[in-house]
Amino acid sequence: MYRVSARLILSVALISAISAAGLVYFVERYGSRVAERATGAAFSEAPPAGITAPTVASDEQNNIEVYRAVSPGVVFITSTTFSNDFFDPGEREGSGSGSVIDEQGHILTNNHVVEGAQRLTVRFGENTYQARVVGRDADTDLAVIKVDAPRERLKAVPFGDSDRLIVGQKVLAIGNPFGLARTLTTGVISGLQRPIRSRNNRPIEGAIQTDASINPGNSGGPLLDSSGRMIGINTLIYSPGGGSVGVGFAVPIQIAKRIVPQLITSGAVVRPKLGIVPYNVRNLQVRLPVEEGVGIYQVYPNSSAEAAGLRGIKQSPDGEVILGDIILAIDGEKIVDGDDLYRVLDKRQFDEVVQVEILRDNRRTKIPVRLLPDNGRGGGRRRLDE
Repeated sequence: MYRVSARLILSVALISAISAAGLVYFVERYGSRVAERATGAAFSEAPPAGITAPTVASDEQNNIEVYRAVSPGVVFITSTTFSNDFFDPGEREGSGSGSVIDEQGHILTNNHVVEGAQRLTVRFGENTYQARVVGRDADTDLAVIKVDAPRERLKAVPFGDSDRLIVGQKVLAIGNPFGLARTLTTGVISGLQRPIRSRNNRPIEGAIQTDASINPGNSGGPLLDSSGRMIGINTLIYSPGGGSVGVGFAVPIQIAKRIVPQLITSGAVVRPKLGIVPYNVRNLQVRLPVEEGVGIYQVYPNSSAEAAGLRGIKQSPDGEVILGDIILAIDGEKIVDGDDLYRVLDKRQFDEVVQVEILRDNRRTKIPVRLLPDNGRGGGRRRLDE
């Protein structure tokens, strides 16, 4: 057991709260009604018709054919909020892009395009329709909205495979930069597995970097391969001066494939969790046998962690603080900090059993943990829970 003088408990508590809130907080918003992940949805993965095989077409021909085949499925989204501020009343509008993904009128876009909107409209060329939010996920900055439009206007953009991308591969982006509808830009994949964060500071795994021009208004639009399949959702740019400098990022389509069915069926993404208040070991000013990992500050009642016997920080009868378990790996994947914990759990399913490697009493051991659905009490009252 690792014993720490009682006066350090305040610093441990403070550091754990700051670390968890800043890096690995989990927002409990949807209770226990959704206990399982959706199993999937019938999204098209077949290349659009009318595109010549890129290996035999010229670059110009490919650009023309991809744009002609895909652009009808790329929409212009306008979000409106209303202010009652006495000094600044009126409407505020924002705009972005989106991709039709099925014949039911579902449209994939960024969460930040529709977040807070009190009115949404979607424009297909010259035709505009009212839209509503179906589901949002701030952690991946993705959202699904829906329009009731004639089926002939709903040209779905097929999904590709972002797991098979290579640096240097040609990509095309279609969107509405600065309100200029259905603009095409082209480029290459500049990098893969880039570390970016959503606006709530969650890590978005494996982002695609591209030099295809992406500007304000492109957000939510598709990043396409040369066969016209969506491989990413354009999300943000690196821009010291506010304009495009050839460094843009897209959320991989594999993430969308995983969460969009949940957004459509449940309106939210409910992720497995351990039911702990975590802290990052490397943030502590206390010498421990390990320099990295996620320590357990508190275990919630009726949680996965409690059922598995994981331990949080405790105080001995004589007033000393006994540090709890330190998570080092899950199913062999190293856990350095809270970002790793979130990344690993995000890929797991409810009722799945994971092998959690911990440091306890100066010994490494593995404990099987079954990922239980939230029961509404195991952490739902706090925002520091993972």
